[in-house]
Amino acid sequence: MTPHLTKTGLTLALLLAFGAASADDYSALLKAKKYAEVEKMASAKLAQEPANAEAIAGKVDAILASSGDERLAEAVKLAEQCVAANPSNAICHLTLGKALGKKAMSGGMMSAISYAGNIRDAFKKAVELDPKNLEARFALLQFYVIAPGFMGGGASKAESLVAQTMVLNPEAGKLMTAMVDVTEGRLPKAESLAASARPGADPELLDQHESLYINIGVKFITDKKHADGERVFRDGLKRFPDSDNFPLMIARAQQEQGKHREALAALEHIMAKRPRASVQYRIGQSLQALGEKPRAVAAFEKALALKPALPKKLRSDAEEQLKALKG
Repeated sequence: MTPHLTKTGLTLALLLAFGAASADDYSALLKAKKYAEVEKMASAKLAQEPANAEAIAGKVDAILASSGDERLAEAVKLAEQCVAANPSNAICHLTLGKALGKKAMSGGMMSAISYAGNIRDAFKKAVELDPKNLEARFALLQFYVIAPGFMGGGASKAESLVAQTMVLNPEAGKLMTAMVDVTEGRLPKAESLAASARPGADPELLDQHESLYINIGVKFITDKKHADGERVFRDGLKRFPDSDNFPLMIARAQQEQGKHREALAALEHIMAKRPRASVQYRIGQSLQALGEKPRAVAAFEKALALKPALPKKLRSDAEEQLKALKG
């Protein structure tokens, strides 16, 4: 190995050389947030096999995770091509549902309504084609609990899916039950189920278990129970010490409680590890709350300049705060 070739770079080079990238290879790099490497590897594979489902799915996942709204059309187009070329492949339908879901969320309520049927159908088809695909089952559940009945969602459909999943995989069913409890506001029950969950080594169940803790904490914060939210996030961090998510969520809870000195220290540490526009935006919030106007201006300006860009709502707020600070 040369001094300039990292371990990740060597792995990527070998995968490209032999053209042997598997779904697990993409998942490992996505988990490590090596999005550029995923796209490079997927593009190399697609140059040889334009309809390769795993490569398309990997590339779409990387785009959705690393890019702002500007590449959503590209992600949707790739997913549609995947379905057209592989109509019986569950991964393609799941990927299309995820891409359409991200596009719907970026466009507001009317966009969500217009895409809802296609999102639901994509996830349902993925489950139908591969009943053991837990990612597809959790994605369909998320649609059911978020979308109102007139958009194809609803509690009865969610509960039916949970019951079916419980037979197939009891641990997945338990996590799904807790997710429904969160949506229905039964937070003590959801927290108890989360604490008793035993996902083992299954990567999908581990991801969903982590997401469950985040959702419980966020719901507490939404309900103005900020200390409870911070407690749940700290519990989640104990269970997932390598997660990037919980330190950020703890800082968010601290901000909500007015603990801006503590939040600022945590946010600056997070930013040093992995720069993100959303983290820089929150640094600006805490600096503004602490009365440090020049530093707050610099933080908001940096947040607006970073790529991928802030979501529209945060970008608009950052611009408004800059006007007020400079006014």
